[in-house]
Amino acid sequence: MIAMLFATVAFSIDAMLPALPEIAAELTPDAVNHAQLILTAFVLGMGAGTAIAGPISDATGRKPAIVGGFALYIAGAILAHYAPTIELLLAARVIQGLGAAGPRIVGLALVRDLYEGREMARVTSFAMTIFMIVPAVAPSIGAVIIGLAGWRAVFLAFVVFALIAAVWLGQRQPETLAPPRRRPLSGRNILSAAREVLANRDVRIYTVVMTLGFGQMFALLSTAQQIFDVTYGQGANFPLWFALMAAIAASATFLNATLVMRVGMRRLATDAYLWQAISSSVVLAVVLGGVGTGAAGFAVFFLWGSSVFFMAGLTFGNLNALALQKMGHIAGMAASVIASISTIMAVLIAGPLGQTFDGTAVPVIVGVVICSALAWLLMRRTLPH
Repeated sequence: MIAMLFATVAFSIDAMLPALPEIAAELTPDAVNHAQLILTAFVLGMGAGTAIAGPISDATGRKPAIVGGFALYIAGAILAHYAPTIELLLAARVIQGLGAAGPRIVGLALVRDLYEGREMARVTSFAMTIFMIVPAVAPSIGAVIIGLAGWRAVFLAFVVFALIAAVWLGQRQPETLAPPRRRPLSGRNILSAAREVLANRDVRIYTVVMTLGFGQMFALLSTAQQIFDVTYGQGANFPLWFALMAAIAASATFLNATLVMRVGMRRLATDAYLWQAISSSVVLAVVLGGVGTGAAGFAVFFLWGSSVFFMAGLTFGNLNALALQKMGHIAGMAASVIASISTIMAVLIAGPLGQTFDGTAVPVIVGVVICSALAWLLMRRTLPH
């Protein structure tokens, strides 16, 4: 159930990937790269939504906040289904993202209510293992829906997904935040909690690291369909290749659940970013050296892209647990501040990086090299837990 809450975001992004060429041709034929903004608009809305979803959940309880988020998400999906212009479609995606912040961030706070530290990281990793099935199948589901009923029908699938998740939560999950532990929703309480979160040096660093990690991953997601299609001529097989990438990445969350209890969250995340920076630099040199096209170039890109998603499985759960380690008494607010800042700032990385697509994978590879190297340097400045 928690995995399905987390997967709301992945499904909302990945199921749209096969639709981007048709949306570009219908709504923005003169600037096809603008279709990528359908993904980043959703992420922007989600980032803004996380700033309020957590405080609302701290005041009302976790379940009402999640269900309310799903209601807003459904409204955005319905508006997107009927949107006649790219501008209205982007606005609807922002609304949909605002709603998705409820299940995404409050679901994490719900887990924090029940677990902490390495145990929280282990539980989150198991949920993420199941969650990774969604990125594996979402593009195929999207492609089937588009083939049967057109790209607009994908938004109706989002409505069905949200209804199932909301009913499941309502029927099976007891409330985890008892009334005595709730904090009244007020500007003073929100600012007080935000100051407490941002006053912690390590939390600030983990937030920036997550920004870099999300930024490079969203940049790859937003350009993936174009790279597969335009650069390597694999547009027709994109859902299958993407499913294989997601399956490879899913193994990372299972590996993380096994290693985190022995190695520790901080070391695992630090080493993952170092490995990604080095391997991406090697891939960049290979591509610039002439192995950027054809079957060999596609093999290199596929393995590299899989490694980026694999690294996400080794880092995001650990970084969230590290950042919330000392914030259990304000878990909802802390999760909101951290996720809101990291997500909105990630859009400022992913959006411009995606718009630099030039028919090759070089821009996004360069972006991953820089982001991973900076993340590694920052992780080295944190204190061991």
